[in-house]
Amino acid sequence: MPVGQGLVKMWRDEGWKGFMRGNGANCIRIIPYSAVQFASYSFYKKNMVAMEGEKLPPSKNLLCGALAGITSVTFTYPLDIIRTRLSVQTADFSHLTEAQIKDLPGMWRTGVNIFKTEGGVLALYGGYVPTIAGVAPYVGLNFMTYEFLRIHLTPEGQKNPSSYGKLLAGAISGAVAQTCTYPLDVLRRRFQINKMKSMGYKYKSIFDAIRIIAAEEGFRGFYKGIVPNLLKVAPSMASSFLSFELARDFFVSLGDDDA
Repeated sequence: MPVGQGLVKMWRDEGWKGFMRGNGANCIRIIPYSAVQFASYSFYKKNMVAMEGEKLPPSKNLLCGALAGITSVTFTYPLDIIRTRLSVQTADFSHLTEAQIKDLPGMWRTGVNIFKTEGGVLALYGGYVPTIAGVAPYVGLNFMTYEFLRIHLTPEGQKNPSSYGKLLAGAISGAVAQTCTYPLDVLRRRFQINKMKSMGYKYKSIFDAIRIIAAEEGFRGFYKGIVPNLLKVAPSMASSFLSFELARDFFVSLGDDDA
């Protein structure tokens, strides 16, 4: 379904609330996720630098970003599953009564239901392996591309690029990383909803999922939904990198003033 038609359908079926479905879980997740990701990236980067002030090569920035992605996902993965389930469970309201719509579980009930009916703690980490397989290269490419662009967007003689330069570097890095790793993101989302009764597929393994998607949906199946994802990822990563750098510079300046 095209992006425009999907937005119209969501508005018709759910109204404004449909656009915000699962956003509570997403907001609760994104705070620790982003904090752990940027903090762990700085930690890994610092420990790979042999001398203070040394700039890492792109390959090491890629590795540090990949490790940061794995670290952040490990800490927040259950919230990611809950967010995905909340978004998917209301994909089609046509067969539900008004009472059933009102009785749809929220964030807490969804988590408890997964825990009780699908296998305990392990169920809250369902699809963890394909998620790591997708997140590690995605975050690695994101940081590597951002670091590269950030340097080249810095006019000679300036210490840092402007805020617009940082926004541009973040948007491009997010778009590049998302495009390169999107098939892995498709696998991640499929496995997160693999046990939902309303889904028409049950994948036994990553390779089984790849085989079925390729046979039934072709190459396009691995890039289904990439346009709305790019519309989300580019501004999201642009604002994330800019916010991180502004916050870091602010706290560094506070430390300098205290000294």
